[in-house]
Amino acid sequence: MLPNATAGHLATMDGTDAANLTQNGTANGTNSSAILISFIYSVVCFVGLCGNSLVIYVILRYAKMKTATNIYILNLAIADELLMLSVPFLVTYTLLGQWPFGSMLCRLVLSVDAINMFTSVYCLTVLSADRYIAVVHPIKAASYRRPTIAKMVNLAVWLLAILVILPIIIFSNTATASDGSVTCNMQMPEPSTRWPAVFVVYTFLMGFLIPVTAICLCYILIIMKMRVVALKAGWQQRKRSERKITLMVMMVVTVFVICWMPFYVVQLVDVFVGQQDTTISQLSVILGYANSCANPVLYGFLSDNFKRSFQRILCLRWMDNVAEEPIDYYATALKSRVYSVEDFQQDHLEQDSVYRNGTCTSRTTTL
Repeated sequence: MLPNATAGHLATMDGTDAANLTQNGTANGTNSSAILISFIYSVVCFVGLCGNSLVIYVILRYAKMKTATNIYILNLAIADELLMLSVPFLVTYTLLGQWPFGSMLCRLVLSVDAINMFTSVYCLTVLSADRYIAVVHPIKAASYRRPTIAKMVNLAVWLLAILVILPIIIFSNTATASDGSVTCNMQMPEPSTRWPAVFVVYTFLMGFLIPVTAICLCYILIIMKMRVVALKAGWQQRKRSERKITLMVMMVVTVFVICWMPFYVVQLVDVFVGQQDTTISQLSVILGYANSCANPVLYGFLSDNFKRSFQRILCLRWMDNVAEEPIDYYATALKSRVYSVEDFQQDHLEQDSVYRNGTCTSRTTTL
């Protein structure tokens, strides 16, 4: 069994560390701290559930929102939504100072929470790869960036997340502490001093470092490509729509890194330095959960499609009278492309050429 000092090493993705730390604080007479933390968690949960529910409804409601990129965003919203559903258990754990739900729910909550945590970061990796294909390989994009393929990729993401968090599924359980209270965490095998460090490094690599490195590589290649073709004839119109979507995804990724990096830094410091500050640990976990309620806000500010859709659902259309319906980038792309017979034939002979004589001759790409 992991001692409370290393408990956050994790049941790592679920914030149980915060509950354990708060439990210790409550025993020392700081019950007000537990109430405050529970209130913050409740606010994050409420905002996250409302925001992600709105995103899910908008994408499912409007046919024009069912682009490949939005299918990936839908998967991210579902993962964030499910992550928020574990917060009430955490709040109860924090207030009571022990786990009252039994061994089965302990394993289920920790496992589902971890699955959704990993699914979120893998969704962002897929979104970044989708942006790379759309910008760097626009001709081939039509073959790969389809809703059907996006759904299959989403399924693969969930399966990969389940595979990665198998240790959490296996080792999550309840245990009775020395004071008689019941805790819910990962009960690692012996030697108990080695496995926590191994597991922290494992989760850091699989849940943060490797995905974020892949994401950064995608955007480096995107930036290089956009600089090369920025002045080519016919690119400017396409560039605007691609640029807005790419900017939105980049902001979502940036916020993810800002929200989750402190959590992993705290966990690594706890293992290899041995120093743990209760307040910093709690704040790092809260910040990680807050990321799940930040994404819908980013969509509303950075995407015209989402903003208009949100306004329609919330009866706020008076705020933007430019368009009644979400923009259909697919239809816009179709209308913006002019094919002559000569260009069409040349397009089959020269697959690598996108713009010729000021006329866009690439295959239609769903944005």
